[in-house]
Amino acid sequence: MKFVTLIKQQLLIKLTPYLFLFPALLLLGITILFPTFQAFYLSFTQYNYDLTQPSSWIGLENFYRLSHDSVFWRTLINTVLYLFGVVPFLVSLPLLLAILVNNNLRGIHLFRLAFYIPVIISTVVVGITWKTLYGSNGLFNQLLSYVGLLNGVPWLTSTEMAIWSVMLVTIWKGLGYYMMIYLAGLQGIPKELYEAAAIDGSDGWQKHLDITIPLMRSYILLVTVISSISAIKTFEEVYIMTQGGPLNSSKTIVYYLYEKAFHDLDINYACTIGLVLFLIILAFSIINLKISVYYEK
Repeated sequence: MKFVTLIKQQLLIKLTPYLFLFPALLLLGITILFPTFQAFYLSFTQYNYDLTQPSSWIGLENFYRLSHDSVFWRTLINTVLYLFGVVPFLVSLPLLLAILVNNNLRGIHLFRLAFYIPVIISTVVVGITWKTLYGSNGLFNQLLSYVGLLNGVPWLTSTEMAIWSVMLVTIWKGLGYYMMIYLAGLQGIPKELYEAAAIDGSDGWQKHLDITIPLMRSYILLVTVISSISAIKTFEEVYIMTQGGPLNSSKTIVYYLYEKAFHDLDINYACTIGLVLFLIILAFSIINLKISVYYEK
């Protein structure tokens, strides 16, 4: 009996952590895992214009349709363009800001707060505000006309400029967030290293090339991964400012998914787009993980 009791006690000790985790795992299963597998299944099915009836299995027809969808390929190109247009700035500019505010100067906390304020402002508020600034009679056009440079720049109504105008908003809003990540890393670098570098003749910005950037490599990789995934999943800015226009010039994959699911009610095709987006993000994450492991060796 003592042996059986001992086994029960050991089993209870091993199961106790999982019992505490069970409510959270159940919630994640209901809200995330189950909808994910359901969306995966719906990618291979099709509703017959009646969402109340069961969907029918059609195999890879949705993927064949996707491969011949010119709008999808346009959104894929826009998403890649968004990725390469936003990420380099979100990796480099916040690092420069973090270096600038990582000084014990009077009022430096106010500067840190000023740079971080855009992060805590709702994306809806930011989008509406910038859309007003970009308007034909907005502040930007008023300033340009006042100095006599340009007159009436079509920031959001031009197929060439719309997506770049939205990118600027994404960069502006993300600067403070990534700056704080870098600032945490900078404050962990011993000041003695900079003092030793100054003795060896490395001063000014040169000390950051010799010390800061090598020691901040893991933080730079982290910011690269986070900002890249955020850029791929951009939705709010596009929805509020351009709604994918003009002529799909600023439409991203996520916005196209939303449009198919909630505007056209083409749920199965939207799930197919979502599955492709998931595979793209998964591949990108694996590549970044391999790069991170390589640099950590």
